Amino acid sequence: MNKVSIGKKVPAFTLPATGDKTIKLSALKGKNIVLYFYPKDSTPGCTIEGQNFRDNIGKFNAHNTIILGISRDKLSSHEKFKQQQCFPFDLLSDEDETLCNLFDVIKEKNMYGKKILGIERSTFLIDEKGVLYKEWRKVKVKNHVNEILETLERR
Repeated sequence: MNKVSIGKKVPAFTLPATGDKTIKLSALKGKNIVLYFYPKDSTPGCTIEGQNFRDNIGKFNAHNTIILGISRDKLSSHEKFKQQQCFPFDLLSDEDETLCNLFDVIKEKNMYGKKILGIERSTFLIDEKGVLYKEWRKVKVKNHVNEILETLERR
């Protein structure tokens, strides 16, 4: 499967999500979609990032925008994380890395001096027609949600 690129239609995908749902890109047409890839449920940076999306959900709704968080964690872990943090959006489980590979977010990282492959915190904005509008890679959590909202306001 080809990698995504800005200005091109995002290939169809289907992934299991919290709430016993299956999320299909094709079913979300007509809405902006923020896909945010994060390394691991219930870790400090990932928790803060999710809370920032949660705390600004009204602003995203006002811009006709759906938030979807994605990691390689199991659905059971996602359900617990979502419930603990009261996230008003779904978390998608990409255990086989299909979507991670499509969006090219699996990168070599240095963890305590050991090289591992993991998700590089990244966010993608897909427009109402299913076209990749903008991407943010190597995301720093602080002010990131504001950057996305500013992009939506300029559209």
